[in-house]
Amino acid sequence: MSEKKTERLNYRSVQFLISAPTLAECPEDNGAEVAFAGRSNAGKSSAINALTDNTKLARTSKTPGRTQLINFFSVGDHQRLVDLPGYGYAKVARSMKDEWQRHLAFYLENRNCLRGLILLMDIRQPLKEFDLHMLTWAVSSGMPAHILLTKADKMKNGPANNVRFAVEKALKEQGLDKGVSVQLFSATKKRGLDKLEIQLNQWLALEPE
Repeated sequence: MSEKKTERLNYRSVQFLISAPTLAECPEDNGAEVAFAGRSNAGKSSAINALTDNTKLARTSKTPGRTQLINFFSVGDHQRLVDLPGYGYAKVARSMKDEWQRHLAFYLENRNCLRGLILLMDIRQPLKEFDLHMLTWAVSSGMPAHILLTKADKMKNGPANNVRFAVEKALKEQGLDKGVSVQLFSATKKRGLDKLEIQLNQWLALEPE
């Protein structure tokens, strides 16, 4: 049986689509989407900018947690990347954080076109509480997840790979490894972009009509 050929998408042509404060204001729920999630200091915006080779596409801020909206970017006519609100360091009222989390949970649980989750973690601080919550949701929902251990350039290859192995072992021990893959990533060095693109191409592939 021949393996299905996956379309190679052009991430350099990605364009900003819309920012939505609630699910009701998101684009129409069709086609295929992949969501990027992570704690506020995990480097989501930097990863999206590196992927698209556009340093101005996703806002990066020196004050983590500024991304309060669900940001959509078009890859093709019916394919989108989604930058979910960061969580962790934002200096805002607890009620505001709770509101963000409600919208985030509602999006994850009700978005039918969501095909996969890219979960970003700083390689020096992996598997924090938020990360485990996201992975628990993904595994229990049958949603595939791909972990980017970001800022891998901050470590030498040996120690960086040791962290990756340790994360994979911890996921297996906690029963959070089903449908979950892990890779090293550096936005500044463009390391791991090829693996990320392959994963995105698989998830964003549209079934023939």
